[in-house]
Amino acid sequence: MDGKQTAEGILEMLANGSGFVRTRGSFEPAPADAYVAQSQIRAFELRTGDLLRGEVKPPSGKQRWPSLVSIESVEGDPPENSRGRPLFDSLTAISPETRLRLESGPTDLTGRAIDLLAPLGLGQRGLIVAPPKAGKTQILQRIARSVAKNRPDVILLLLLVDERPEEVTDFRRDGSGQVYASSFDAAPQSHLHLARMVQARAERLVERGRDVFILLDSLTRLARASNLGAKGTGRSLSGGLDAAALTFPRQFLGDARNIEHGGSLTILATVLVETGSRLDDIIFEEFKGTGNWEARLDRRMAERRLYPALDVAASGTRREELLVPDDELQGINRLRRHLLDYAPEPEARTERLLNLLQATQSNAELLSKMERLSGRR
Repeated sequence: MDGKQTAEGILEMLANGSGFVRTRGSFEPAPADAYVAQSQIRAFELRTGDLLRGEVKPPSGKQRWPSLVSIESVEGDPPENSRGRPLFDSLTAISPETRLRLESGPTDLTGRAIDLLAPLGLGQRGLIVAPPKAGKTQILQRIARSVAKNRPDVILLLLLVDERPEEVTDFRRDGSGQVYASSFDAAPQSHLHLARMVQARAERLVERGRDVFILLDSLTRLARASNLGAKGTGRSLSGGLDAAALTFPRQFLGDARNIEHGGSLTILATVLVETGSRLDDIIFEEFKGTGNWEARLDRRMAERRLYPALDVAASGTRREELLVPDDELQGINRLRRHLLDYAPEPEARTERLLNLLQATQSNAELLSKMERLSGRR
C-alpha cells in the first residue's frame, strides 16, 4: 500500500474563493474536512455543491486542516469536464412537460389519489398545505417511496428543517432518497446553512442535465429560521415577520423548474396552516399562489382516519394538459365532476374517492369505470 489518503464530499466555497470538502451529511464543519485551495477551484471552475474526490495530505506545521492536494474527479467525471458548464440561472426554464407518475400499485392510495387530483411533472413547484395532525409526514414518505420506485433515475433529496429527531430517524429508515436534516434544537443559521447547501447541490446536478426532486419539510420552518437568522431591514410585516425574511425561502422554492433540452428540479414543500400562529398564517399567505401545483390536506378527514386526507376541490395542477394525455384528462375531469357533485362536504368527497380507489386495481380501471357510469346516464 502507498498510504495514499482520499476524501470525497461536497464542496463549500468560502468568501475568499477557497473552500472545504464537507464530509458530514449536515454539511457542518468537521475535523476531517479537507481544505481546497483557491487555485484548484479556479483551475476547474468549481462551485459550491460539487461532489469532489481527491488525494488528501494530513495537516503539518501550522496547518489546521487536511488539504486536498489533487482532484481526481468531480461528480465522478474527470475534473477537466467541469470547465465551461452553464450556470443554473442561465438555463432556460419551461413548463413541466414530463409526467411523474406516483401510482405504484393497487394499495398505493396516496400515489393514485395525487395522480388523479394533482398530476405531477418533472420541474413542478408545489405546496403541500398541511394543518397539524393531517398526515403530512405520511404523505411525504409515500411520495418519496413512489418516486424512488417509479423513477430511480431521479435524484431524490429530502430536506428536513428544524425537525424532531425521531421524525428524521423515520425518514432515514424508510430508505427513500438522501436525507438532509437539522434538529429543532439547532440555531437558525444551521437550518439556513443546510438549506443553502442542499439548494447548491441540486443546482449543480441540474447543470449536468440530471433530474432532481426535493421534498422540503417545511417551508414554514425555513421561513421562521430566516426570520430569526437573517439581517433585518427594520421593516416588519404583521405577525413579527421581517420584510427580508422571505427572500431566501422564495429563492429556494423558485429554483424549481423544467429545463429546456434536459434536466429539471422538482420541489414539493410543506407549508403549515391552522397552527394558531399569526406568523405561520402570514408565511402561508406570502407563498400562496407561487407554485404551479398544490395538495391541500384536511385535519377533519385525518381525524376520521381518511388517508390520504386530500381536499378534492382545493388540490390541483396548473397547465396539467401539458402532462396528461387528452383521453386520460377527460377521464380525470369526469371523475372530478362526479366527486364535486357527489356531496357538498369535503370529507364525503374524499371518502368517495378512497372507496373508488379501493374498489379498483389501478387508476386506468377507475377511469374506465367512471366512463361506463357516465355513459349510462
